[in-house]
Amino acid sequence: MRLIIFFDVPVATSDDRKRYRKLHQLLVKEGFLMIQYSVYVRIVLNKQSALFLEERIKNAAPIDGVVQSLIITEQQYSNIKFLSGKKIDDVRNTDDRLIVI
Repeated sequence: MRLIIFFDVPVATSDDRKRYRKLHQLLVKEGFLMIQYSVYVRIVLNKQSALFLEERIKNAAPIDGVVQSLIITEQQYSNIKFLSGKKIDDVRNTDDRLIVI
């Protein structure tokens, strides 16, 4: 499964930028990969672990702005089509190391 986080938070003031950096640092620390600006993705083992991560991010999300999450399966994620640009060649963005038991 994949957990995708989308966000649009203000960065007008220094406090806003500080809150943005905290959210960004949390996502990186939790193993998320930026696939577009303000769009991060991470492989999760199951729905329970996705919900756990969602809760952690919810607790750190800035009050202003919008932070959204989406849980999808590997099959759904593999159906992403690149209409422009190219795929990110990062091991965290593939299922090569994923073992399904």
